[in-house]
Amino acid sequence: MSLLEWRDAYRIGIAGIDHEHRELIEDLNRLIETSLGGNGRGVARALGELHTRIAAHFALEERLMCFQGYAGYRAHKEDHERLLASLRDTMEKYQRDRGTAAAALADTLAAWFMTHFREQDGRWHRSLASER
Repeated sequence: MSLLEWRDAYRIGIAGIDHEHRELIEDLNRLIETSLGGNGRGVARALGELHTRIAAHFALEERLMCFQGYAGYRAHKEDHERLLASLRDTMEKYQRDRGTAAAALADTLAAWFMTHFREQDGRWHRSLASER
């Protein structure tokens, strides 16, 4: 499994958000490395920390979108809610079956983030750029 890497294409042009996106990629990479290393307690802890950081990050994004009157807010928020629900489900599955859930979790999160950065955050970035 390859680790994720930050790409300039993921930038939305808000320094704080871009910084947090980079940090989330680093968190995902640590989770992937931990899951591949077979450290069950480390994966469980990393999942909890990741959930907390993602939820806080999403709340920040959503506040900014509301403040800016972003037209795509509802769809973006729904995508956030889907990921958080999926992450909670995966955390529960991991508690029941650590062996198979860790690798699947890392793949799912990596795919979701890359899609979310490219599509949802990309739309937000384009809307911000058109306002400038």
